[in-house]
Amino acid sequence: MSQAQRATISAIIITKNEEQILPECLASLDWVDEIIVVDSGSTDNTIAIAEAAGAKVHVNAEWPGFGKQKQLAQSYATKDWVLAIDADEVITEELKNSILGVLADPPQNTLFILRRTTWVFGRFLKHSGWYDKIVRLYPRKLTGYNDALVHEKIIEPEGSTKQTLNGDMLHYSYRDLHQYLVKSAFYAKSWADGRQARGKKSSISQGILHALGCFLKMYVLKRGFLDGKQGFLIAVLSAHSTFVKYADLWIRANDSRAAK
Repeated sequence: MSQAQRATISAIIITKNEEQILPECLASLDWVDEIIVVDSGSTDNTIAIAEAAGAKVHVNAEWPGFGKQKQLAQSYATKDWVLAIDADEVITEELKNSILGVLADPPQNTLFILRRTTWVFGRFLKHSGWYDKIVRLYPRKLTGYNDALVHEKIIEPEGSTKQTLNGDMLHYSYRDLHQYLVKSAFYAKSWADGRQARGKKSSISQGILHALGCFLKMYVLKRGFLDGKQGFLIAVLSAHSTFVKYADLWIRANDSRAAK
């Protein structure tokens, strides 16, 4: 299928020190019409890897949050459709063909949901709430990301519809426990920043209750026990991360030295 026979597509990626998985990510995008990378100050080979793959690289080291950084990336895109992908995600051949099918006969006012399976400590999780679905493909002029500091989402315009594509997106989120803890701490801080900016408060008891609820939801309700030892481990770690973000918000309101 030639480019002239289909709608065009831009892939947008935000990066910071993503040299580990980025080459595989970019290789899985060799069929798109342009790749836009917005980097937030990498000190490894991320920018060189992106440029070598033909991506159009822009740098915005003043971190505005995930939502606004992705808005910036989309502002550089020029094609009909946008595929938003993270630097640690890989498009499978089946998903690629599904997307090309959409571009061959693109519908109006439609957002497309991609299935995503995450590699965690030795296996892809198929349960635990980590085999998820997320809107990542959409017409560029129809919508874009919201302003969320973390857990950003595509705005769903009134009157738009959603469809789910066949094929998985592979998510290589955590190489090891250290990387998990670093990412978790960053997400927890971003969550607490957002809540604090809106005048929200927290308590230790809230942290405990939400952490317990997180574990039960992932391991029992979402059948994380079917993901083996990795399912148990990620449920425990997620409960810990949940507690930490509530504890962080509580500390800010109750520790005068921390507030300075």
